[in-house]
Amino acid sequence: MTTATQTYPTVDIIIPFFKRRDMLERCLDSLENTIYPSMNIVVVDNGGKEAGLIFLVKRYRNARLERLAENRGYAGGCNAGLKCSSADYVVFMNDDTVHDPLWLERLVLVAENDEQTGALQPKILSMRPGGKGKKLFDYAGAAGGMMDRLGYPWCLGRRSAKLEFDEGQYDIEQDIFWASGVAMFVKRAVVEELGGFDEDYFMQMEEIDLSWRMKLAGYHVRSVPSSVIQHEGGASLQGGTVEKIYFNHRNNITMQLKNRSMAGLCWLLPIRFLLEIAASVYYLTQLPGGLKKSAAVWRAMAYNFSRMPETLKKRNTIQHSRVIDDRTLFQHSPISQMTAR
Repeated sequence: MTTATQTYPTVDIIIPFFKRRDMLERCLDSLENTIYPSMNIVVVDNGGKEAGLIFLVKRYRNARLERLAENRGYAGGCNAGLKCSSADYVVFMNDDTVHDPLWLERLVLVAENDEQTGALQPKILSMRPGGKGKKLFDYAGAAGGMMDRLGYPWCLGRRSAKLEFDEGQYDIEQDIFWASGVAMFVKRAVVEELGGFDEDYFMQMEEIDLSWRMKLAGYHVRSVPSSVIQHEGGASLQGGTVEKIYFNHRNNITMQLKNRSMAGLCWLLPIRFLLEIAASVYYLTQLPGGLKKSAAVWRAMAYNFSRMPETLKKRNTIQHSRVIDDRTLFQHSPISQMTAR
């Protein structure tokens, strides 16, 4: 990808934006230093209507602004940006990120060598200082997203809330279960084939659902640790809030209902129902706000009961087109990491 005569695949960076102008400006400043000649940026204003935003975006080369009338969440903002794109590849990106200059070229190189690429994830490091010059992995994606057989997501470089230092232990490209929405590099045609993000998720786990659907359709989801970005994390929705607990539990259940095989659901759902009850009891012990956090779990289950007809329609489409069975998909997954994302 260094010859003067080579045609570079086109890439659109899609950044859903909601308020935090300072983070967006830092992100765009960082992207200016990306060494890749065929990159464009689409900033999707998620109903914020912030004054002067268009003048900020126009300061940057090949960047444009798309405005939405209302906040459609991460999923809706990304889908709106996708509709504006005709690029070969797309990166769905959080605005609280900074980037190594070669991060994008290294992702494109891997994708161009694998026709079945669905999604790729760079190594995601935390902006928090790690001490002794070491870098911590970031909570939201780390070195690649995985999922245990009970349906709980976890990451290479992060077990539960414990983050590992990056000491090169995950510096080999490998298959992962999901690519983080912090910086999710995808083949645009594949995402369009699968219908994009499920906007009913609004936020939380929408990228896991999309990655899962990619794998069921036979596409590859892989980590590319030679590509490095840093992430501030928790800027839009702090961990442990009632809202985040609700979306995590709600969307995780929806995801299982849509994407698991029928045989898998038969043994999984009874166990998960008991685990949801256990979670609601656990949240009662947390102060402050334990009662509201516990109630969020029950609201999440009630939502899924009320939306069952719509979910089953989506499930029918996914299950009829799958080419990978659950045994193959989960053959190397642990039984449980028991961690909320």
